[in-house]
Amino acid sequence: MAASKDFPSLDDIRAARERLGDRVRETPVWQWRGDAIERAAGARTQAFLKLELFQHTGTFKARGALLNAMALPEDARGVTAVSAGNHAIAVAFAARVVGTTAKVVMPKTANPARIALCREYGAEVVLTDDVFAAFTEVKRIETEEGRTFIHPFEGGLTVLGTATVGYELCNQIEDLDAVIVPVGGGGLIAGIACAVKQMQPHCEVYGVEPEGADSMSRSFAVGSPQKLERINTIADSLAAPYALPRSFGIARQFVDEIVTIPDEAMQRAMGLLFADMKLAVEPAGAAATAALCGPLRERLGGKRVGLIVCGSNIDLATFMRQAIPVARS
Repeated sequence: MAASKDFPSLDDIRAARERLGDRVRETPVWQWRGDAIERAAGARTQAFLKLELFQHTGTFKARGALLNAMALPEDARGVTAVSAGNHAIAVAFAARVVGTTAKVVMPKTANPARIALCREYGAEVVLTDDVFAAFTEVKRIETEEGRTFIHPFEGGLTVLGTATVGYELCNQIEDLDAVIVPVGGGGLIAGIACAVKQMQPHCEVYGVEPEGADSMSRSFAVGSPQKLERINTIADSLAAPYALPRSFGIARQFVDEIVTIPDEAMQRAMGLLFADMKLAVEPAGAAATAALCGPLRERLGGKRVGLIVCGSNIDLATFMRQAIPVARS
């Protein structure tokens, strides 16, 4: 199930979705109707939420992690990963599904609920002082224990997994004018964009990044993958410190534009999604909504827009601290 050319073909994506089968969920799409979204996005704008927060593990990450795990040789000695949460959870889940073991490395600052969920899926969790120490530790585990490293956003199978999100969306909703995708390392938008552009070529694809973690925006600006010197955002799921060649190259080929938003915009979108759609999402899961109601509002007014609600691994205390309540008029 290798990708053709430099990106997955539609046949590759279809085959990947069939291979995943019922090991992952075909997540639903809801049309968001009502006064609240009309005020926020424009009266004639049609918003369709692709609800990846209902996926196994609570995020889209299960798709790529599982494709990687299913490709392991029979003599594999388990898997390892490094993550602030969602990818580690997905790798733990994938390891359990295929009957192997996972040893994941997370910084001590990771949300305790995410650490607990990794352990619930059966992973051994190693905590380090920071993300830099975490990458050093995962390299040690890979080398000394012979475990297979599953990258959080780079690699053919990872992009193929995320492409199945776009494949489902285009089969569920016809004639989309635009899709808005949260961007961290770029694996999600690379996969979704290459699927959408092959299935609905006239549909525009927009990425959205936090202002304090804008590696893909900077990469697009100069034409090559860029590394950030510092990260400053509450959206830890979008806080990748750099872009990498494969996901960047595919994104650059298929994505129309990347926009950035402040953390407060995500917090307000969290409040809007909770108040109007009864969805409690993490900041990354609200990023596409924030972009539609912010920098893309005028441009996409009156359009049919798909919003990727990428995940919701957030505990109640953190959600209450971060979400900004909606003021009712």
